[in-house]
Amino acid sequence: MKTSADPVRDYLSAAGRESAALPADRRQELLADLAEHIEVTRAERPEAPIGRILAELGDPRTIAATALAEAGNAAAGARTRTGVDAPARRGRVHPLVPLLMLTLSLPFIMIFPDLPGPVFGVLFRVAGAVLLCTSVHWTTVQKTTGVLVTAVLPTVVIATWNLSGAPAGTPSLVANLVTLALLTGAAAWLWRVRRA
Repeated sequence: MKTSADPVRDYLSAAGRESAALPADRRQELLADLAEHIEVTRAERPEAPIGRILAELGDPRTIAATALAEAGNAAAGARTRTGVDAPARRGRVHPLVPLLMLTLSLPFIMIFPDLPGPVFGVLFRVAGAVLLCTSVHWTTVQKTTGVLVTAVLPTVVIATWNLSGAPAGTPSLVANLVTLALLTGAAAWLWRVRRA
């Protein structure tokens, strides 16, 4: 099999071939978005091999299939029950929603230590993790890392602290503030690496 010296061009060509069923303007928009994402990532991480950047972006077939499914859903959703054309709904959750839910889960527990604070905190954390995992804005690796850092790790730390029998007071406040800083940092990282 003949390979080109330019893996980015090969990647974009493959994405263009796989998305040939899209309308021309949508296909061009998809390819421009992919090219821009690659360019920005290369500028942010010049030491990263291009192969890793392309692998993180995802398989061109999967990206094209997602774009085709979205185009099909938009076309199907544009018609109401009365047969009148209506504006298509995107059906996606804004990427800020899961990040806020994951970050705000801990303040609910810290501010309202009695019920229902912990219940809301857990519900926010679970809902945020589910929305993060089902989002189209991050790669699988980014989603996994995000869920581990923002949902699993804080839960394990808090459960360990509570089960250790440590006295309440300043050390627990420090642990909560460190956990909040971790959540905020992870949410900021996820916001920075999101796809448009």
